[in-house]
Amino acid sequence: MQTYNKAGYEKVNGINMYYEIYDEGEIPLVLIHGGGSTIQSTFRRFIPFLVKSGRVIAVELQAHGRTSDREQAESFEQDAKDVITLLNQLKIAKANFLGFSNGGTTTLHIAAHHPAVVNKIIVISANYQREGLIDGFYNGFGDATIAHMPEPLKAAFLAVNPDQNALQTMFEKDKQRMLDFTDLSDNDLKGITSDTLLMVGDKDVIKPEHIVKMSGLITNAQLVILPGVHGAMIGENLNPNVSDKTIQITAYLVDTFLNQ
Repeated sequence: MQTYNKAGYEKVNGINMYYEIYDEGEIPLVLIHGGGSTIQSTFRRFIPFLVKSGRVIAVELQAHGRTSDREQAESFEQDAKDVITLLNQLKIAKANFLGFSNGGTTTLHIAAHHPAVVNKIIVISANYQREGLIDGFYNGFGDATIAHMPEPLKAAFLAVNPDQNALQTMFEKDKQRMLDFTDLSDNDLKGITSDTLLMVGDKDVIKPEHIVKMSGLITNAQLVILPGVHGAMIGENLNPNVSDKTIQITAYLVDTFLNQ
């Protein structure tokens, strides 16, 4: 398991935001985890391959893992502001961003609304509009309870924050954010000027045709569709049987994109 060089907290827009820094490098790669997740549950297996290419900064968003909550709903817009504020406080003027799932949606918000900080972005298995999710995704979603939350995600949360109430809060806020999913517009994506790598699995919860549409809207976009389900290509902890070779291939594609 890759160990970080530095970990800490910053007071960011009313929350105590946790981050980890791995290695050094001129332009860092900022990792933004998926919904209901922590740095480790999303990226534990992926980070060792990414740090070979340089500096990596991984964050935990509002109410997730070691980051505290605030008296307001979660939103992708606020998550984007929190990440940008954190980087400003760490005196990082320019960064690359890699977001998975909900973290990918946050990455799109960063690129659309905070372009001055963005060098390149990698968006893995994320939608910009509600219609991008597979048919039936929302069936019964409103009635879901924490009992429906995957056990590996619960265990990963409690491993870094043993507060059961915090876990419940995060679940409820994540659920509500998806129920209230607010679309980015086509014009928002057309306004993204940074080089962009879009990645999705062929059996993902995001429709491949949605990612193809995104690639047509973002001017400098490249598109990769890999075999596998949601999270498989990065070894997210709901996919324990994925081989290191699969993760290595994804990291190679990311490294090639960042250094071309």
